[in-house]
Amino acid sequence: GQCDGEEKFSMELTEDVIRSMDIGVAYKDYNGKISSLDFHQSNNYLVTACDDESIRLFDTASGTLQKTIYSKKYGVDLICFTHHPTSVLYSSKNGWDESLRHLSLMDNKYLRYFKGHHDRVVSLCMSPKSEMFMSGSLDHTVLLWDLRTDKCQGLIRVRGRPAVAYDEQGLVFAISSEGGLIKMFDARLYDKGPFDTFVVEGEKSDASGVKFSEDGRLMLLSTIDGYIHILDAYQGTVMHSFNVEAVPDSGTLEASFSPDGKFVISGSGNGNIHAWSVSNGKEVACWMNGAIPAVVKWAPRRLMFASGSSMLSLWIPDLSKLVTHVGSNPSVSHS
Repeated sequence: GQCDGEEKFSMELTEDVIRSMDIGVAYKDYNGKISSLDFHQSNNYLVTACDDESIRLFDTASGTLQKTIYSKKYGVDLICFTHHPTSVLYSSKNGWDESLRHLSLMDNKYLRYFKGHHDRVVSLCMSPKSEMFMSGSLDHTVLLWDLRTDKCQGLIRVRGRPAVAYDEQGLVFAISSEGGLIKMFDARLYDKGPFDTFVVEGEKSDASGVKFSEDGRLMLLSTIDGYIHILDAYQGTVMHSFNVEAVPDSGTLEASFSPDGKFVISGSGNGNIHAWSVSNGKEVACWMNGAIPAVVKWAPRRLMFASGSSMLSLWIPDLSKLVTHVGSNPSVSHS
């Protein structure tokens, strides 16, 4: 539609465009650290979870805060959208109740509770295509759920700390745990066990995150000790490994593919944000952020990423930095 506020020109994501990116808008009224954030798949909403117990909904097209809800009783740790633009799933942060909650943000109503985990949930992922979602916990299980019922649909035992992800088609999911292990499951036949298992050689530490690129050809595995491995999602071969400074106190960093799968971004324990090229493995950009940006995520379909520390920053290309390239002959190299 012509009225959805989306830019009508498409700019290709190049290294120059990445390097030009800067904070377009920052929201500073958090009273804690942002622990999780998510973009909705098809509209312009962004949701954040913060350890000040707030859940905040933003419209990234207008740059406005739409709603703030406090989860005082349970706290909030991980958060992700369902397919509905204003309903979310989130995990608790209180040490006594590990239930997951399905919350409608607009009328501040709980739609369902999902009880089953006995320790902190450290990974949460919604299927892009169905009503299924997955949660991984320090209780060494991954549980599979359906939004429409509070009964757990499946249980997979893991060693160590699990990280879970669906591919963009919702056909395959990955579970990563300790020692660089990634197990690949058919989403409909997961009870038959993994159809493939990849091992990142030499990786000793726990997984902090696993992601598929949008085209499903690549995966990234991030670890507690600050490594980010890029793998071929079919063969499991490691193409590149990047290293950032780990976060003190076994905190985690979230890494993210750009929508075209050509770049990877991640925060670092020293407060910087890095971008790398997937094709050659070289660092393309490094931004000083100050506070540790524990969560960094690209927006789907857009030239924007978000970083969360004690504030939320939305990063967009600074066209004034790119203006020198306009009108120059693209076949001439400026070396």
